[in-house]
Amino acid sequence: MTKLLLSIHVLAALLAIGPVAVAASMFPRSLRRAHGDPGDREALAGLRLLHRVCRVYAAVGVTVPVFGFATARNLGVLGSGWLITSIVLTAVAAAVLGLLILPAQEAALEAAPGAADSAARLAMLTGVFNLLWATVTVLMIVRPGSTTGA
Repeated sequence: MTKLLLSIHVLAALLAIGPVAVAASMFPRSLRRAHGDPGDREALAGLRLLHRVCRVYAAVGVTVPVFGFATARNLGVLGSGWLITSIVLTAVAAAVLGLLILPAQEAALEAAPGAADSAARLAMLTGVFNLLWATVTVLMIVRPGSTTGA
C-alpha cells in the first residue's frame, strides 16, 4: 500500500505542481507582451489561459499533500524533521500561490492595458513559489536519516 500511495503522491506532484510552476512562470512575460501591445487579443487570451491553468492545477495540487500525509503515516515518519520542514514549506508555497500569485494574476487581467508594473512583482512571487517547491522536492529526495542510503 505504501508504494501505491508514494506513486500517487509523486505523480500528483509532477502532474499538478509542474503545470502551475510553468504557467505561473510564463505569466509575467506574457503580461509584459500583452501590455506592450494592448490590441493583441491573442496575448490576452494567452494570459487568461495561463491564469486558468494556475487556478485549476492549484486545486488539483491539494492531492499532493493528501497523499503525502498518507504515505508518511504508512512509513512512520510523520514526526521527522525533514518532513515537518517540507510540510511547512508546502504550506508557505500554497499560501504564496493562493494569497499572492493568483490574486495578482486576476488583478493584472482586470488592469487597464499598459499597466504592466505588476509583472515584476509576479515574477518575483513566482520565483519564490518555485524555489519553495524545489526545496521541498530536494528534501523529499534527500530525506535526512533515510534508510535508502542515498
